[in-house]
Amino acid sequence: MLPTESKKALSFKRYIEDGDLVIVYERHDVMKPVKVSKDAVLQNRFGVYKHSDWIGKPLGTKVFSNKGKFVYLLAPTPELWTLVLSHRTQILYIADISFVVMYLEVVPGCVVLESGTGSGSLSTSLARAVAPTGHVYSFDFHEQRAVSAREDFEKTGISSLVTVEVRDIQGEGFPEKLSGLADSVFLDLPQPWLAVPSAAKMLKQDGVLCSFSPCIEQVQRTCEVLRSDFIEIRTFEVLLRTYEVKEVKMDTSSMVGESHEEDNEGMRPCKRKHRSNEDVTVSQDNSSNATSVVMARPCSEARGYIAWRTVNSTPELFSDESLPAEAKDKQGLDYKRKMDDGLWTFVDMASGRYLWRNLKEMREKSQ
Repeated sequence: MLPTESKKALSFKRYIEDGDLVIVYERHDVMKPVKVSKDAVLQNRFGVYKHSDWIGKPLGTKVFSNKGKFVYLLAPTPELWTLVLSHRTQILYIADISFVVMYLEVVPGCVVLESGTGSGSLSTSLARAVAPTGHVYSFDFHEQRAVSAREDFEKTGISSLVTVEVRDIQGEGFPEKLSGLADSVFLDLPQPWLAVPSAAKMLKQDGVLCSFSPCIEQVQRTCEVLRSDFIEIRTFEVLLRTYEVKEVKMDTSSMVGESHEEDNEGMRPCKRKHRSNEDVTVSQDNSSNATSVVMARPCSEARGYIAWRTVNSTPELFSDESLPAEAKDKQGLDYKRKMDDGLWTFVDMASGRYLWRNLKEMREKSQ
């Protein structure tokens, strides 16, 4: 998101200046954030691009390299930032973010509390939603992640809308100074039920809480706690399938004979004749037998991961038989921190039980 103009808080700068952050777009799956510096250059497979040529150009401009190849210079909107940011944790993607922002009823002027900050994907969209007079308070127990998030928010121009603090919300709860001030609270924690009582105190009387969890056991336990203070508890799973739609040329000459055969044989039931690869081809020329056909197929890559938003009923998240021997007495947050050293990277977003089983299987297979 670009820095807002002081006189028109919701209008963005439209021309690139020295020091701005832009998204260099090569194709839909190849983009990167670049800070513009008049003496710098960008080198990629298309050639060399001088930053000095970008300054003064409007966002969305097509710029050319020394080889005559082009890229687009785009604004770092929350949608694009989600696709190019540095992944310090697993992140929420556009389908989840849009769903969460809508159900949290976030509008300009709202105060939103978030835990944990993670890579800042959701935080960026929340900041745009509350601008220009609202504010997002984001908390993460991991100090280095919080520092990196602040740096990212400075780059994208939203630091005035987001405050990042280092705090263990599961253990300490939200700061008392925010009690009764929040319109919405978002929890993305390994044990969100521990933070629910504190979140309830932070919310206004008509406030909304959303908890995001990848495992149904987390959802069930959170739901049990939510029932004591909340109403209208609902759980959703958001799945997104992207399609690629394009026009192709198909050679219909091999279909003509078959069409006549079907007319002569009438409408009697029969299995369709299977044609070889030589019978149907995609034509690359403009011959009279070529017909344009619009084809649609699911894209091979889908960004995101299965997770549940908000609630259901109760088994233990960590059981003794599912824990490694060295962690028998270290459940919950301490256990999570102990494992946050590379080997246990995904514990932030998954229950220790499932992760341990998966890692154990991987270890046994590799030996």
